[in-house]
Amino acid sequence: MTVIINTGNYIAAKAAVMAKPDVVAAYPITPQTTIVEGIANYVDTGEFKGEYICVESEHSAMSACIGASAAGSRTFTATSSHGLLLMHEMLHWAALARLPVIMCNVNRVVGPGWNIWADQNDSISQRDTGWIQFYCSSNQEIFDTVIQSFKLGEHKKVLLPVMINYDAFVLSHTSMPVDVPEQKEIDSYLQKYKPGWMLDVDNPITFGNIIGPAYYEKIRKAMQDAQENAKGLIPEIAKDWKKKFGTYHGDLIERYKCDGAEYILLTMGAIGAESKVAIDELQKNGMKIGLARVRTFRPFPKEEMLKLGKQADLIVIDRNISIGSEGALFNEMKAALYGKSDAKAYGFIAGLGGKDVTYKDIEIICKKVVSGKAKDFEWYGFEGA
Repeated sequence: MTVIINTGNYIAAKAAVMAKPDVVAAYPITPQTTIVEGIANYVDTGEFKGEYICVESEHSAMSACIGASAAGSRTFTATSSHGLLLMHEMLHWAALARLPVIMCNVNRVVGPGWNIWADQNDSISQRDTGWIQFYCSSNQEIFDTVIQSFKLGEHKKVLLPVMINYDAFVLSHTSMPVDVPEQKEIDSYLQKYKPGWMLDVDNPITFGNIIGPAYYEKIRKAMQDAQENAKGLIPEIAKDWKKKFGTYHGDLIERYKCDGAEYILLTMGAIGAESKVAIDELQKNGMKIGLARVRTFRPFPKEEMLKLGKQADLIVIDRNISIGSEGALFNEMKAALYGKSDAKAYGFIAGLGGKDVTYKDIEIICKKVVSGKAKDFEWYGFEGA
């Protein structure tokens, strides 16, 4: 095991290279650029020996990954914000074709107005494409999740693409120490990719052709079943990783000091890491508040939500907004509890556009709920509020 201190983006690049993809499709966009730049550096040093394809757009990057994956190759790419949106059509294609493309998405504001800082509206807008979605809260989690995502997406019971999301600049450009296993250990853990299906001139098949409603419905149902299979495999993979390499970030969710809690805070991404500091302070002051950091938004951990709702009232901080509704995590958490729990639920929108959400802000939000002064749903952090 080697300790490396570097930014989230360069750590993601290191993890991707250690997974030994056959093909990497690269296109730059702030603040993702240093991921594909980092992989290019490994091409230059000879550490990455796969095909590194420089393409003309993010749509082309995903198209290249689809073609490579359909030909039986392990594939990786990375993007952010408007780049992710430009991929939208091909995100559906990759998932419907059951191709385990692995991609890092650095969560960044969607404009206009133009802003390069963090919020989750880019990836949340892609939640129905069929991709598995992880949200990371540290550079160590980024490394571990990239490797684990190849294991998960390529599993014969899943065969779905995986998106690893993390906050622009808060993680992408912040250096942290990360434990990195030896290459031979990663090789033993992942082993060589065996595609669930592939285009082969010696064994021709028809794929992606015109089909009728009944068969199309079966394709969609199979994708749903695969997401449910992933829900069962993610905890197994996380625990196996902990046993082999020692690091662990929870499975579908990460529980932090939830025992005996009367309130539980839910959030995703870097706010989840900041929330641990707030929970420590609140518990020192006698407040029975725990944290459940949601790692997987797809598949959505509804069973875990129900367990939390049977224990405590729930406070949700979303760094996104489903316009015309509420925060995405808040909305889906309530749907999971509907008719099955009497827990009260409080939703807050905070940190859009990269605005800081400090542990003090999180304390203020939690205290507002505990004191009975919170609305069911509100925006936090406007000047003068």
